[in-house]
Amino acid sequence: MDDLEDYAEQQHQLDANNPLIVKKEITDQTDFESETDPYFAFVPTYLDGGNGIDNGVKELMTNILGEYIAYKDNRKLCLGVIGSGNRNFNEQYCLTARRYASDYGFEMIDDYELRGNSTDCKRIYENMAGRI
Repeated sequence: MDDLEDYAEQQHQLDANNPLIVKKEITDQTDFESETDPYFAFVPTYLDGGNGIDNGVKELMTNILGEYIAYKDNRKLCLGVIGSGNRNFNEQYCLTARRYASDYGFEMIDDYELRGNSTDCKRIYENMAGRI
């Protein structure tokens, strides 16, 4: 997220019409509130093992984000979800993001593996900027 935020700042410096990105971390300590501005959700995939089809579909560590999105009308302001994961886990790759998109009625607009790279930052930023 830091790299994406930095990239957005660089793009905004080049052209003030390019949007900035302001990150907000949702944790177990976050007080739920109604969002008032459109936003994007970034979610990693942490599951309890298995193959993502027959088993290993229980989400770990990110449940609070799903609850936050479901809170009041927050889902209506989400412009899309970006998922991360490990491609070695096949069907489990970005499973949480795909679920959020399906469960909450918005699109999974992009994904990246593990921590991502500069190419991912550029692509994701352009994808997000095109939806604002």
